[in-house]
Amino acid sequence: MALLADGLCINETYEVEAFLGEGAFAEVYRVKHRFLGRQAMKFFKAPGWSPDEVSAMLGEAVLLSKINHPNIVRVYDANTASLMGDTFGFFTMEYIAGGSLSQYWRSFGAQFMPVKDVVEVMRQVCKGIAVAHSHNPPIIHRDIKPQNILIGHETNGIRARVSDFGLAKNVNPLTLMATSRGTVSFKAPEALQDIQGDSLSGDVWALGTTLYLLLTDRLPYEIEDGLSHGTADTFSNPPPPPSRWNALCDSELDQVVLKGLKVDPKERYGSAMEFLTALEAWRPDTKRTDRAKSGSGSPGNTSKGVLGTTPQAREHLGRQLALRSIAIAQDPARLSEAVRLMEKALNESPELNREYEARLRLWRRGISM
Repeated sequence: MALLADGLCINETYEVEAFLGEGAFAEVYRVKHRFLGRQAMKFFKAPGWSPDEVSAMLGEAVLLSKINHPNIVRVYDANTASLMGDTFGFFTMEYIAGGSLSQYWRSFGAQFMPVKDVVEVMRQVCKGIAVAHSHNPPIIHRDIKPQNILIGHETNGIRARVSDFGLAKNVNPLTLMATSRGTVSFKAPEALQDIQGDSLSGDVWALGTTLYLLLTDRLPYEIEDGLSHGTADTFSNPPPPPSRWNALCDSELDQVVLKGLKVDPKERYGSAMEFLTALEAWRPDTKRTDRAKSGSGSPGNTSKGVLGTTPQAREHLGRQLALRSIAIAQDPARLSEAVRLMEKALNESPELNREYEARLRLWRRGISM
């Protein structure tokens, strides 16, 4: 059961509007600041902590406040609140209506996410992580995965923002290493084998795994969830190049992806900035794209089940949400609600962008039609 009820006011400033989800240590809500509008609030579950313990809990907010970048979720406030006679820590950050990269990727159903969109999203993610890596000492995320990347729909296209820095940590300035945490399927071999094995290169591996997944609908290496470490056999052979699964990937993109997945960390990109440089240097093979679109080398149907239960095709749901948002927009006082609903519709079914993007741009400017 959620700690905060809809309509509850926190510190006479934040009105709770909706429960968005939860993790092991905190719940996330959409709240409305009395002056600044909608934000997301991360509210920690454990009560009654000392000031020092609350400060430690808010370490994620402190880290995020040091990494000011368009592709990193912005933090607005960090504080404590009294609830049921106990003290809880919380912080607020920008609210992204579009949902996670995992949801966006799944919305393509049986089709691959367009290669150009995959590369653009990963360029943005690398830009955000590169700022953390350039910090002195470097900050590593330690849990990069599609669920921790938020996707917003803006007037000039989609914008990715890296979130959930709850496992982020400054590396040892001498060894450039940190303790290993995070999601097993996205952890580098050295981090699975050594609790002190996380590093900038470990973040690079997670970026490479995410890129491979988005391009192929498959993980490069299969690691059982119950295992805390990989076996020697797990990483004995490199994964097939993405072009084996997706005809729209070319050999140059294969090389970029597979370098991020080198088992030897010395052979990988040294940081997110190096990965970004490689992605920005890549240009699509237009002839290959034309051949694939004409049916030669077609990738065929795919499955999004690798990260959990595969959702059914979402076009119908997206269209229903879009039609509902249009009805709501007839009332100018509910235009912001219509915007949020339309953003959700486009996230469910990106194919609707052409049909509704212009309308959404006008709504964001306060123009009802």
